[in-house]
Amino acid sequence: MNNKVGYLIRTIRNLHVCGSKLGPSFRTAMRTYTLGISRCRSAIQSVNLRRFLLNVPPCRLESSLRLLSQGVPVYSKGDATVQEQNATKTLLDEHVQSSSSALDPLEDNRSVVEENLVVKNERNQPQQFFEDLKKCTSPCDVLDLVSKSVISEKHCSNCFTTMWMLTKKLSEDQKHYEKQLMVEHPAFMQLCQCLMQESRSMWCDDLVYSLHAVLKLGVPQNTRLIQTLLRVCQERLNEFDDRCLSIVATTLVTMEKSRNVDALQAGLQLLVEQRIPKISNVFMLQSMMKCFGKDAPLSLKRKFEVRVLKELDHLTPLNAQRMFSALAAMNYCSMPILDASSNKIIETIPGTPFWQLIHVLKSCSILRYRNAVLYSAIANYVTSAIYMWDTKQIVLFLSAFEGLGVRPVELMDILAEKVTSHPESLNLKDILSVLRVFSLLNHVPKCQNQEFLESLNGALNKYLTRISNVDLLKAVYSFCILEYLPQPALSQLLQEDNLNELLKSDGLNKEQNERMLHCVNRCLELDSPSFTKPATMFIKKPSSPLVSDLPEVREALLKLLGDEHMFQQNIQLPHNYNIDFEIKMDANRKKALPVTEVDDPADAPDVQRVAVLCAPPSAFCFGTRHPRGKLAVKMRHLKALGYHVILVHYQEFKKLKKEDAVECLKGEIYSVDAFPVSDVNLQDNI
Repeated sequence: MNNKVGYLIRTIRNLHVCGSKLGPSFRTAMRTYTLGISRCRSAIQSVNLRRFLLNVPPCRLESSLRLLSQGVPVYSKGDATVQEQNATKTLLDEHVQSSSSALDPLEDNRSVVEENLVVKNERNQPQQFFEDLKKCTSPCDVLDLVSKSVISEKHCSNCFTTMWMLTKKLSEDQKHYEKQLMVEHPAFMQLCQCLMQESRSMWCDDLVYSLHAVLKLGVPQNTRLIQTLLRVCQERLNEFDDRCLSIVATTLVTMEKSRNVDALQAGLQLLVEQRIPKISNVFMLQSMMKCFGKDAPLSLKRKFEVRVLKELDHLTPLNAQRMFSALAAMNYCSMPILDASSNKIIETIPGTPFWQLIHVLKSCSILRYRNAVLYSAIANYVTSAIYMWDTKQIVLFLSAFEGLGVRPVELMDILAEKVTSHPESLNLKDILSVLRVFSLLNHVPKCQNQEFLESLNGALNKYLTRISNVDLLKAVYSFCILEYLPQPALSQLLQEDNLNELLKSDGLNKEQNERMLHCVNRCLELDSPSFTKPATMFIKKPSSPLVSDLPEVREALLKLLGDEHMFQQNIQLPHNYNIDFEIKMDANRKKALPVTEVDDPADAPDVQRVAVLCAPPSAFCFGTRHPRGKLAVKMRHLKALGYHVILVHYQEFKKLKKEDAVECLKGEIYSVDAFPVSDVNLQDNI
């Protein structure tokens, strides 16, 4: 053991002597390499040291080798005295060497100046490269700089990151053009080759940023470059700090499944599970949550939840906005986190970027998270800052609200005014979105409803020559729900060739097309009986809706009417409509009639038929009793068939006491004149 220690001491001293000849750069490299200051940089330092030695001029290398070979000890077991003598001899040799070099101060000064100039130039070259890199305005400028420079692993990473940042802000057409020029540039292959060769010796952050940038630049995932970077990330995963892990997680989200991607993701998951308790950066936690996604095990999702809950006091507005997307990516609805994030968003909503609000609303839809206060705050903010948004942005807001079943009345009225005054601002996609939102939410603008629908019809007519049959069907279907028949679009839809094409679709598309065509057919027959349909129009009747029992409503009707023969349940009507309960009454709705007394209401004009419809919460706009599109059409058509329609919010009805339930049905079924006002409870409970 003493022999080895003595040899180590002597070697270090000889290297110091060698350093005086080779200059400051070598001494700095040797000091860092010998001490092993950084674990992550050890690989780079060893490579740099090796390169430095290979680039030393022969004359200097020979003198250094002579110094390293002078006085190398010949060891014998237990010969400690020889080691001490050799150590003393080395000290004396160093003293003599330093004394002899001092004999010629002029020569020494000249050599020092030359060495300083070399070191200064070596230091200035990388600095100059990075300054020139900042001046580049396109990926080709970066590659031109690469072709004129000697690049290292640090240069590689910065070059790829710069090229990505330069293309990031371009339009799609410009991106395609610049990327094509980049790939064809002769220095691009050189840069990729350098990155592939230097990947194992790069700093960890350079490695992960390079992988991220290369993928963003459009390099195919199955190339050797990408696969090499993935393999190196696997090998060095334990060296990554939390930031590097976050970047890797963000990168993996955009990648397709493959062997190396799956292996890296599996290793990342194991490492993250161990580090979660120590990660306090919420943004990094969110990146990892998005990476593992809905396929993450439930135990890992709960660990993320526990860690985020501990950081709720430090939640920033941006963290709160991104928390919705992170939880949606995992498909994990954590009510405490979502409630806290909602409160933070509501407090700081002014100035929130457009896309952040859209992502919050879409994430709420994915997670099925319902928060009326949050929805109201977003709708009020968008409405109050209407001058900030163009028509397309308002359409996107309304589409996101429609996905949640939310009906922002004021915002929809503002959009209706904009469309009425400037229909030319809408493209085909916008027209279809506006029609879909207004029809499904069953919204009729407060004023100028007819002008609004006519403006949409006029805008749609401009696209009839190039619209697909499926989009044409969707547009006509939405118009029909809004009780408007667009004549040119409808005539084109009902052409035999177009109908045959729609009905020849496969799978779910065919079923959806049949449902919409059947609804259009019903609207033509009930809303506009005078409209002449083509003889070739034949729509397959969709399957009948499921029959529900509804025991609470049945029990209340029995108690109110006194006999089960006074009403009928689950009545199937023409046009594929189903009624939950049907009651026959006199014309003034003061008296219920037994079912057997009147067989055909058409022959009895003094009979009023009452239809009781029990609807689930999804049939209403969120937080209101306003029926959505399909239910509104059914109510309209039942009225056209001669029914008085009573709408029951079934979920709320089940919460009522039996006495209250009977009173509510009594007030809805019988006319106001049938009983004294004090005897009828007209509270809005159903």
